[in-house]
Amino acid sequence: MSSPDAAPDADRRTLVLDSAMATFARFGYRKTSMEEVARAAHISRPGLYFLFSSKETLFRAAVTQTLERDISAIEHTLADTGRPLPERLVDAFDRWAGRYVGPLSGDVMVVIEDNPGLLGEIADTAPRRFEELVTDAIASGATVEEAAPFARTLISTSIGLKHQAGSREFYVDRMKTAVALLVR
Repeated sequence: MSSPDAAPDADRRTLVLDSAMATFARFGYRKTSMEEVARAAHISRPGLYFLFSSKETLFRAAVTQTLERDISAIEHTLADTGRPLPERLVDAFDRWAGRYVGPLSGDVMVVIEDNPGLLGEIADTAPRRFEELVTDAIASGATVEEAAPFARTLISTSIGLKHQAGSREFYVDRMKTAVALLVR
């Protein structure tokens, strides 16, 4: 049986991790201090250290929470078979990469990509899981082996667009075109 304080503690941890991710995105990993994160999370620095023993531990937990949240949302999006597959795919790619495009993105994915050694296995497992989800969605009328090249091509397109796009709208518009060309 969990204590009545368990939910507030989980909520507090979630809020701290959200604040940490925003702070890392704003300042980058190296320039972010535990003091900045504590201030953003509205807790004391000792309180932050009570939750996370180091900046590295905090960073890993914040990125893990963000990626797990994204993967969960993508699973739900792609599982909604009441919507056309191309629409689900564009929404999934928008969640995975599109929302990290443009000036308001805070360069979250850049922070993640620039610090892969700090992340542990989530740096490998989340992209692999994303590819599996996209492949499985495309394979609804084909085998996974037939669908995999299309999924990998869309992922490569997304990566290129993410670095080229100046706005989320541009990214989504180009992903719509790519999906329309590859997925029928």
